[in-house]
Amino acid sequence: MPEDAERHFNIHTDPETMAGHYSNFANVSHSDYEFTITFARVDHEVDEGEVPGVVVSRVNLSPRFMRELIDAMDDNFSKWQTREGIRDLPEFGPGSTDSTEPTEPTEPTEPTEPE
Repeated sequence: MPEDAERHFNIHTDPETMAGHYSNFANVSHSDYEFTITFARVDHEVDEGEVPGVVVSRVNLSPRFMRELIDAMDDNFSKWQTREGIRDLPEFGPGSTDSTEPTEPTEPTEPTEPE
């Protein structure tokens, strides 16, 4: 396949798998041949002693795929961070016309005198 040819993936999954699993903890380990990411759901409310949790998924990756995953996660996190930063700007505050979130009506404010 030529290097400039674009590939399209056609991946199907059942609804249960598509729903995914919630995780609030991950552990990354590696061997000479692979990386392993273990995702878990833990109870962060525990103040002392053992923290209870349950593994919800475990994924083994080749070193090459791990690099690609890190790059993709970095790219997506950067895009998310930029979008969230834009939402924090004054012009995207309450009452703005930002189409990504529903707006609530705001009460009119009194005009201020220039200083």
